[in-house]
Amino acid sequence: MKEKQNEEQKKKQNVFGAGFCALLVLTAVSCRKLDVVGTGSVQSFGALLEQRAQTVRPDDANGGWSLTAPDGTTRFIWSRNFAESPRYDVMIEFDAAPFIAAGLDPRKLPEHFLFEENRITVGAKLGRETPQYQGEPTPLASYEQIVKLKREAIGYHIAMDHYGVSLGDGNLFEWAKDMDANDKDLVFVLNPEPFLKAGTDPDRVEGWTFTKVTVDDENGKPVELDKILKPFDLPAVL
Repeated sequence: MKEKQNEEQKKKQNVFGAGFCALLVLTAVSCRKLDVVGTGSVQSFGALLEQRAQTVRPDDANGGWSLTAPDGTTRFIWSRNFAESPRYDVMIEFDAAPFIAAGLDPRKLPEHFLFEENRITVGAKLGRETPQYQGEPTPLASYEQIVKLKREAIGYHIAMDHYGVSLGDGNLFEWAKDMDANDKDLVFVLNPEPFLKAGTDPDRVEGWTFTKVTVDDENGKPVELDKILKPFDLPAVL
């Protein structure tokens, strides 16, 4: 009798285990399907790359790709392979001259800032993984790997209707979800605090705007933060 009861109990446990595993699989698939921000960011980033195709280049020095702003002073750079990136996996590089003219002493910037040849680079190391590509890496495929491997680095800025990549410490690279409906299609975003501490008057940085930006805090409530921005309204592609 006990043997029969034990056998029936094992069968119930096996059925429960199989059902639970199936639920986990369905949940994982559903989460991927419901990742509107991740999926949408890939689509809109692809549109941005197409719009700025002439300024998208391989960047072997940083182990990835670069997209240059229309004024030529600033670049967004992203990795092809986290395991091989020499410094950061996502970063922005920009002309230091306007900041120095506004009082910046580059020697007083934190260690995660790189100052070389009158240019400043700030970014983040996302991981050490080696991405798995289907075919040769492309700029869009490398961005897709960031979404796949480091989804937490990708966000959506409701107030601006922008997708963005976090560069750490409040620095961001953002682009419009819909370039036809937005007058700020491309935005480089800096946390002003390190620059203030290094002597910069943010109101005097030529080509950049010191302003307050509304973002959601960790509880989803809107708050205003000081940011230094370089926005661009890109021309429509005919």
